[in-house]
Amino acid sequence: MGILAEWGYVGLFFASFLAATVVPIGSETLVTAMLLGNYNFWWVIIIATIGNWFGGMSGYFLGYSGRWDWIERILRIKKEKVERFGGRVRRNGVVLALLCWLPAIGDFLAIALGIFKANWRFVAILMFAGKFVRFVLWGYLTVWVWNQVH
Repeated sequence: MGILAEWGYVGLFFASFLAATVVPIGSETLVTAMLLGNYNFWWVIIIATIGNWFGGMSGYFLGYSGRWDWIERILRIKKEKVERFGGRVRRNGVVLALLCWLPAIGDFLAIALGIFKANWRFVAILMFAGKFVRFVLWGYLTVWVWNQVH
């Protein structure tokens, strides 16, 4: 595939990164297209995971910074909403990082974990694991459905 394959991977990285921020795009469509376009399965999964993980960790560190003016203006997340969620973060801790891949609440979880100063090392590991498992399952489901149809 040559140079086009390489640029496809770069695009996947950035799309996956943005999908893990407040930009309302999903990386699943691009992952599916690349898998069906004969890109290497594991490279697609790994690059999508890394991009998505960097995006999630950027939310975590934004929350960790405690810059409410940025959080409220850029992310449109009110301080009161996060503070109400604080009990769950304290109760469940870094395990919530496994769920940062979820649509609609994943960004919020990453930011909340940062705001409540959850251990960044554990957050990073669990967030990566959750996102990796999600992309592996999505990838296998994509390939399986494609093989059933064709």
